[in-house]
Amino acid sequence: MKTTLLTISLLITLFLMSCTNSQPKQYNTNNPNIRYAGHIEKLDNEVILINSGSSATIYFEGDTCVLFLRNHNQNELYNFFSIELDDEDLGRFIIDGNEMIAIPIAINFQKDIHKVSVYKSTEASNGYINFGGILCQKVVEPAPAFEKTIEFIGNSITCGMGNDTLLIACHTNQWYDQHNAYWAYGPTVSRALKVNFLLSSVSGIGIYRNWNDVGLTMPEVYENLYLDNNSNQKRDFSLHSPNIVSIALGTNDFSDGDGVNERLPFDEKEFIETYITFVATVLSYYPKTQIALLNSPMLKDEKNEQFIKCLKAVKKHFEGSNYKPFAIFEFESFEPQGCDYHPEINDHLLMADQLYNFYSELLKD
Repeated sequence: MKTTLLTISLLITLFLMSCTNSQPKQYNTNNPNIRYAGHIEKLDNEVILINSGSSATIYFEGDTCVLFLRNHNQNELYNFFSIELDDEDLGRFIIDGNEMIAIPIAINFQKDIHKVSVYKSTEASNGYINFGGILCQKVVEPAPAFEKTIEFIGNSITCGMGNDTLLIACHTNQWYDQHNAYWAYGPTVSRALKVNFLLSSVSGIGIYRNWNDVGLTMPEVYENLYLDNNSNQKRDFSLHSPNIVSIALGTNDFSDGDGVNERLPFDEKEFIETYITFVATVLSYYPKTQIALLNSPMLKDEKNEQFIKCLKAVKKHFEGSNYKPFAIFEFESFEPQGCDYHPEINDHLLMADQLYNFYSELLKD
């Protein structure tokens, strides 16, 4: 199935155009005009796109464009990526194996300068995608980057888990087959606001416990480059200076678990204290940022009321400090239509629409 999807999807939307008057040239990943974003690691000849929404963007001349990508996974699993050409989404595609492959992009209209971006659709726990450069007529200096940035810290909702069933129905094969970070609420609202985004998100993760109590929580992985237990590879926080750090964690802390592992009642005190400690860690790296605390569209009634109470307690703890006053956002309730009670793409569009004015006001400061 993997090879079929790759072959059909790419042949429908991507193919190598014949060369124009100038001979195409291959540009490696060290070209200073290639812009990277998100959680990445630069190697000698490749750049690892680590987490959801990590990307490489190139401005180029001509009608030939071939990207080089490699599925970086030792467990015979696959990943998904999204392609954007001149700010238009070309779709989500599958990549498997471990060999560097050529991804030709169809250029169907003339334009002095085109812009192409490749985004990792899946998250760090699914393996990585290595970017190996571009073949085109000429890579040119990129347009100025957006001035402001939002970092989105969260769980599976922030990753875009279960939101895209266009190619693969829910529960067909791998649990991450419907991941599409490009259309998660964070990247979606960021494009509308014309700001940069960074997703620091892991499916199933929580503040003091995860959805099934197995694995590391966000405070334990946040400072690690790969958002895992490898503390030897730390993030370089100097690479980012977010105007807003938006935290959407708590859904999994409040969950009833997987029915297999023992699940104790929700501990409000531990949740609040751990949340406060985590926010203090974030502020130690970004002391001038605006902290935004989000509730969850997947929690309702008594759980949601308790969740909001906890967020207010976290906000209150930092009142009177030298940090910017915290902001709390409450989603309007809706029934998620994606896989396993997750938001699907239209739900993420709704979430982004609800968040637009909230973030707009915070970005004015």
